[in-house]
Formats: sequence, C-alpha cells, structure tokens
Amino acid sequence: MEKENALLLWFETINRNDVDVVGGKSASLGEMTSQTAVPVPYGFATTAYAYRYFMKKSGLDKKISDLLNQLTDVENGPQLRQISQKIRTAIMAEEMPADLADIIDKAYHDLGEKKGEATPFVAVRSSATAEDLPDASFAGQQETYLNVCGAEDVIAKVKECYASTFTDRAVYYRTKQGFDHLEVALSAVIQMMVFSKAAGVMFTVNVATGDDTHILIEAAWGLGEYVVQGMVTPDSYLIDKKTLRIDKHTINEKKIQFVRMPDGGCEEKLVPTDLIDAAVLTPKQVCELAEYALAIEKHYGCYMDIEWGIDERTNQLWILQARPETVWSWRNKETIQKAAKELESNSKKREVLVKGMPASPGLISGIARVICHPSMIDQFKDGEILVTEMTAPDWVPVMKKAKAIITDAGGMTCHASIVSRELGIPCVVGTKSCGIAGTLGIKNNTVITVDAAHGIVYAGNLIKSDEQTEKTVQQNVTPSETFPVTGTKIYMNLGDPDLAEKYSTLPCDGIGLMREEFIWTTYIHEHPLYMIEDGRAQEAIDKLAEGMQKVCQAMSPRPVTLRFSDFKSSEYRDLKGGDKYEPHEPSALLGWRGASRYYDPKYTEAFKLEIKAIKKVREEYGLTNLHVMIPFCRSVEEARKVTALMAAEGLQRGLDFKVWLMAEIPANIILADQFNQFVDGYSIGSNDLTMLVLGCDRDNDTISHLFDERNLAVKRAIRHLIDIAHKDGKTVSLCGQAPSVYPDFTEFLIHSGIDSISVNPDMVGQTKKNVAQLEQRIILESLTGRGRIDKEDYTW
Repeated sequence: MEKENALLLWFETINRNDVDVVGGKSASLGEMTSQTAVPVPYGFATTAYAYRYFMKKSGLDKKISDLLNQLTDVENGPQLRQISQKIRTAIMAEEMPADLADIIDKAYHDLGEKKGEATPFVAVRSSATAEDLPDASFAGQQETYLNVCGAEDVIAKVKECYASTFTDRAVYYRTKQGFDHLEVALSAVIQMMVFSKAAGVMFTVNVATGDDTHILIEAAWGLGEYVVQGMVTPDSYLIDKKTLRIDKHTINEKKIQFVRMPDGGCEEKLVPTDLIDAAVLTPKQVCELAEYALAIEKHYGCYMDIEWGIDERTNQLWILQARPETVWSWRNKETIQKAAKELESNSKKREVLVKGMPASPGLISGIARVICHPSMIDQFKDGEILVTEMTAPDWVPVMKKAKAIITDAGGMTCHASIVSRELGIPCVVGTKSCGIAGTLGIKNNTVITVDAAHGIVYAGNLIKSDEQTEKTVQQNVTPSETFPVTGTKIYMNLGDPDLAEKYSTLPCDGIGLMREEFIWTTYIHEHPLYMIEDGRAQEAIDKLAEGMQKVCQAMSPRPVTLRFSDFKSSEYRDLKGGDKYEPHEPSALLGWRGASRYYDPKYTEAFKLEIKAIKKVREEYGLTNLHVMIPFCRSVEEARKVTALMAAEGLQRGLDFKVWLMAEIPANIILADQFNQFVDGYSIGSNDLTMLVLGCDRDNDTISHLFDERNLAVKRAIRHLIDIAHKDGKTVSLCGQAPSVYPDFTEFLIHSGIDSISVNPDMVGQTKKNVAQLEQRIILESLTGRGRIDKEDYTW
C-alpha cells in the first residue's frame, strides 16, 4: 500500500520526506531509525490519511469548518477559548472508526512482541504535518501523553492527540502563521517509553548567541517534560564541536522532577536531597550525547534541536526526538551584536534589577507586567514586557503581544525560550537561579530595559531618554502584596553590600545578619591595626561607613543588624599587614575571635574604628535603622565589658538603637538570664551552636553526618533560650541554613515562639510562605483543639 493511503506506518518505513504523510516529528523519528545509527526508541505512527479519514467518516470536518467560521478574531481571548473548546469537545464525542482502532490495536501488540513485552509502556506524541519545518515550529502546540499502557488506552490517547490539534494555542499559532486549519493534519507517534531517570534537550548551536562552534546540552532529573516546560532550571553544558571538550558547565538547583508511575501515568516528585545540587550527567555521558548531536547535524545538514533521555533500567542514552532548529538558521547575528553595544555605555550607570540566562537575544525597553498566575493573563496589554514564573503553550497568544519575556524558572530550551526565539522576542529565563526571581525583583507597571543578549534587566529606559513617560508610569504604580504577612519576622542574611540594592525588593522585614567581614574584604583588604599605624584610621572608618550605608539606604526604613567583625586570627592574617598583629593559633575557630578581641588592649583601637563607622552612618547619614550584634561572647563579663566600651565611645543602647547577642555558645543559653541585662535580644547562630553543643566539627567530613541542627539537645537549648529571653522582654531570632533545609525545623521554631528567622536571599520568599502556613495552622489547631502532638520533650 502506498504511504499516502496507509493508516499506519512503522518507523523503519518512514523518512524525512514524509512530513506530509506523518508530520514532522514522525518523519524525523523514522529518518533517524532508518538512516542513522543513533539510538531511537522503536515504534510506529498513524498517518495524516488516518486523521483525515477519522474526520471525514465522522462528519467532523464540516462541523469544525462551521465553528471556525465563527472565530472572527483570535486576539479575542474569550472567543478563541470558547470556539476551540467546542471543536475539541466535538472530536472527543466521536467514536474512533473500527478499522482504524483495530489497526492501532494490532500494531501495539506487534510492538510488544518485537520488544518482548506483552503490554509495553509507550509514549503517544502528536506530530502535525506543518510542524518542525526550518521556517515554522509547532513546538508544544499539540499534546503528548507519556507512560501509556494497554491498547485501549493507546487508542484513546490517539484521539486526544487529534483533539489537541485545536487547542487555543494551536489555533492561534496557525492563524498567525497563515496555515489553513483544515489543511493541517495530525499523526500520532506511538513509541516505546524510555523510563527516564534523567532527560533534557540539546542544540547543535548555542541558542543564546548563535555560536555554531559549540553544542548546548541541558539536563534535569526525571522525564524531559519539565525541562521543556521550564518547570526546572536544568544543568547546562557547552561542548566544543571539534574537541568534544566541555568549555562551560553550570549545575543548578533542581528540587522537583516529573517521573513515571509504575501503573501508568506520571507525577511530580521531590528530587532526593543528595541530588538537588548534583550534576545530572557524567563527562562520559556528555561526550556521548555530543557525538549523537554531531551525527544528527551532519545527517540533516542544519542546526538541530534534539530531545534525549537516560533509561533507569539500563542506563542507556536514547534520542527521543530531533527537529531543525528554527531561529539561528535564519537570524542576522550582526543586528543583535549591534544592539548589545548600543547599551554598553549606559548600562554601567544604571540599576540592575535581575539577571538570568539569555534565551533569545535582543534589546528592548517597556512597561513590565508581572503575571503570577494564569488567571491574570487578561491583564496583559499589547507591547508590555511579560514577567512571570514560567510560560506554557497556552500562553502563546499573550507571548505574541509581548515586547520581551522574563521568567523565574526554565533553561535555554524551555517553552519560553523556544517560542520567544521563534517569535523574535527578547527573552531572559531562569532569573531565580541567577539571584532574585524576576517576579520579585521587577515591580509591576514600571519601565525596564531588557538586555537579552547578556541576560540582564535594568530599571528604567536605557535605550532612549523618556523621563516624563517613566515618571508618569511610576506615579501610577499600585503596589501589590504577593507574599503573606507573617507574625514571625523574616529577615535576610547579607554579606556583600553591593548586593543590597538588588535584594532590597525581596519581601523581607530587614537584614538579620550583615557580616562586617565582607566590607573588610571587599572595600579595604587591609588589617585595621596596620591602617592605624600607617596613619589611615579615618580611611578605614570611611570605607566601613560606605559599605554600611549602602545596605541601610537600600533597606530603609527596615532594620539592618550589623554583626561586629568576627574574623579568626588566620583570616585577619590574610589581610595586608596582618602578619605583624596576629598570633598563630592551633585552633583559630575556638581562639581569639569575637568579643574577646574588642576589649583586649592589643585590639581595642581597631574595634573603635567599627564603632566610629557605625556612629557616622547613624548620625551623619541619618540612617538610624542600623543596629549591632556582638558575636562569640563567651561570658557575661565579656558582654559587660564590650557594651561599656561601646557606651564610652557614644554608642549606647536606647529606644532606636538595639544591641543583639549572637547566641552560638552553650554559655549564652545557660546564662541567658544574666546576659539579658546587657542586650535587647539574641540571634541564634545555629551552625556554631550545633557544633559546640554536639562537639562536632561541621567541616570534618568524617563526622559531618553527626552534625544536625535538629538534634534534641540543640532544640532544647533553643527552646530554653526563647523562654528565658521572653521572660525579660527580649527577642530571639535564628540565622542559619536549617530553616531553609528542614521544614520540620522551621515548624519547631514557630511552635517555640521564635520572634524572627533570618535566611539567605534565595530563600526569603519561600520561607515567608512556609512560615505563613505554619502560623495559620497553629491558629486552626488552637481553635479546633485537634493539633498534631509533638512527641519530643523539650524540657530543659
């Protein structure tokens, strides 16, 4: 039987010239199976003839034509959704013709016999006859169904693929691209399911720059759907085509994965803790994938977009799909490079809001529209810049209207990246993994400049001066609360003062821990006593004040708590001139550090520099939101000496100036009733406290498994400190990684009555949400009397 009149074809009988017969995806899979040596999961495809046969025999072709005539404007969202839904409903209401259903049933069982499985798990993918062409891509327009088992389910999924020919996004796309809806047909690919423990996408051109000397590979745990959809920010690798050397690789945090279920279907699961920050691919696997990519590119003679997976049963690499890359084959690189140079001189003077991966090059200014939920899509206006967590195929109509796109998640091969490149829209993705999420760092309805050639978003219009427009927009900004208010304050830890402005838009209540050591290493680089001896004490004061001012100004009026310098002697010795003033200690970690330095005659003059810098910020700059914290204070007498020295220099506790104690030594807990008289509150340094309570060096790999903030001894210490501090009206905070890593530890803190938690910038938003949920749960439990009973005894 001629291919054009066949209802079904096996991969080995298909080649790249059969796009009109089986669609782009099926044609490509057949081409690789029949003409190359790359490993492709075996299968078959229903044909375009089968699709048209179904439509004609059921009378759907006329029904669909009548409904499409009612679609007068695809830009009218409600009208597009209503008519597309009616078409899909009509398709699903019809029975599959018996002869077509029988031939699919037989092919499915034949596939099982060939592969030695009675009822194999398969993937059922859509393949449109106009997709995957060099000048058009229907990527993500139709549906894919994974981990399908049984002939009956396969037949059902084939019909669902047919229905997906008329999703909102597909109808919109075809209209805009000038394709006749009734001329386009759909093939359904049925191929053996790869039980992917890891998967991803690769391009034989660097899609960010158009550099065709390298291969770009992206990888994440589980099935590849989450990479394509932008649900995770994958690992990325750039491989030199000539040497197969990995010239650049980035390992990202991958907390979730999309995995197959044993009985069929797929679900989202958390990635095991030890794999979240682990590399998905070994160097050998990267090399093997690159070799497949080169072979496919050589065979097709053009840049290629390839999907791959690693089977958990055999550890074998499989090529799941390959299609011509649709952007750089046609794009003029010189235009993009020229636009990037246009920005360079101005950008150095302006504020960077967020950074991400440059998914689709370009340079544009416009009004930012932050869309945090699909229900807000209708708020988007033509010519705005779309800022969202991630895009999905249903978002294409909105993306088409956008000047540029910015997403929190996703990699260079996610949906937002692919579609924006195809539409020629500048796009920056994965901002969250590069620092601060775009939906947090960019305020709604403000003017921004997107430099998508470098993955940077700036405040204001850097392309053309239009101060009046910018001013008008800013006057009309309506602030929106995107994070819940919590009774427990959520502070942020900060080191580098230069990052303060960038992180100031995060929903934190202030800075709970500003490490002064970063100012010394970033701005000064010299030992304080060396500078005093060299007659440059004022220089040290000014530079310290400059660093503190940056943070206080960015966060104002929110409080900033500066921890006095807590270098160890070995670290001070690394500063210029430090050798002369620092002892060689056998255990610097437990040596001359923190409070013990400040009142020591050998160091007091250096400590006074810190006090004077703080006074300058508070008194000369008027930034009274600056407060201080005393670290590593071993005894009550030390607390008395240090606070007395501060008072003598004019820095005394009061209503608008607070002094905190870093609670990181068991003595701080045991004698809290006595420390209370010298401080306004405590900040628990959970790392040092756990180490000293358990006698466990957290940096020693041999015993690192014993280091755990959730140890009952540590938790009893924390509960005791909160109780004793609260009795005298003192507050207690905790700074450390534990609340970010262990949700149960956060729950313990909230139940214990902690006043605040200070976390790293990347966890501020999530911690805010977690704490809000816990607080609400406590309220519900108190009202219902049906709370969960904590079996641990925290009695001191």
